[in-house]
Amino acid sequence: MPVAHSTLLSWSGGKDSCLVLWELQRRAGSRVEALVTTVTRDYDRISMHGVRCELLQRQAENLGLPLYTVSISKGCSNADYEAEMGRAFAHFRGLGVQQIAFGDLFLEDIRAYRQKLLDAHSMQGLYPLWGRDTAQLVREFIDLGFKSVVVCVDPAKLDPGFAGRIIDEAFLADLPKSVDPCGENGEFHSFVFDGPCFTQPVRFTLGETACRESFWFRDLLPQA
Repeated sequence: MPVAHSTLLSWSGGKDSCLVLWELQRRAGSRVEALVTTVTRDYDRISMHGVRCELLQRQAENLGLPLYTVSISKGCSNADYEAEMGRAFAHFRGLGVQQIAFGDLFLEDIRAYRQKLLDAHSMQGLYPLWGRDTAQLVREFIDLGFKSVVVCVDPAKLDPGFAGRIIDEAFLADLPKSVDPCGENGEFHSFVFDGPCFTQPVRFTLGETACRESFWFRDLLPQA
């Protein structure tokens, strides 16, 4: 049964949500009850990030945490998304969990949207990374030993050639000055495959790069 301060974690599979997990697991009296991920059922992939659900499952297993997926269709409306999230919130409220943590950094409009949805379902939002310097944050991520690969790039903001690159010091050195080091403006998305929270790495090989709905995605192929 959930204990006091049980928390859900909005989980994209990327570096910011992983840093939230790292922080929550080190808070006295805090427990992460489950990872909550939105997946697009038409593709069987993490929404926006495009990572195969098989790798998402392995990621959760290697983190030792339950995974709860919120299934939406491609082209899902906000109303449909909110209805599905409402069902997820109701499920966990029934288990006594009343708060969910997000990896948001500084986008006020996104935080306000989340909070409005949470208020409608009597849930509390936590934002452990809010207001942190993003250049320092991504270097903390690297210094802690986390390993992440770029899986999605917005070509209007960043060259598609960055898709498939490991987030390391060389990656940061090559980023244009106009790009936030954490990709908080949607410049890129990532998948974390190893680090201090993991019992073992999530193994994969790089697949093809493809353009879908104006974004470039680098496929990750599960490896035994």
